[in-house]
Amino acid sequence: MTNLLKSRNVIYRVALLFIVTVLVGSATIFSRARSQTTSLTITNSTSREIKHLYLSAPDNNNWGPDLLNDNAIAAGASATLSISCNSASTKVIAEDQNGCFVSTVVSCSGSVEWTITSDLTPDCGG
Repeated sequence: MTNLLKSRNVIYRVALLFIVTVLVGSATIFSRARSQTTSLTITNSTSREIKHLYLSAPDNNNWGPDLLNDNAIAAGASATLSISCNSASTKVIAEDQNGCFVSTVVSCSGSVEWTITSDLTPDCGG
């Protein structure tokens, strides 16, 4: 009888371990599935060149890498990028030739357009 109880305990533990493994694996798969790609078009309607473009979560300033990769968006020009979002929205930060920043939060569904105008007050660190 004691061997039977030990066998059942082992079976229950193995079953529990299997269930936990499946749940953790499913959570990982579903969290990756939430990442989506969005087309982002930036139109630079200012007289300044946009040298760098970054993404961040809407509620923090942990910026990712420069999306322009040593390219620039000239004054009066546009650029379309494919961005990856992990939530319903993302913050886009543009840095001009003078090191000044403007930002906006965009939706991560469908195609998104952001026109940077001279009406926006850039943050130049001062």
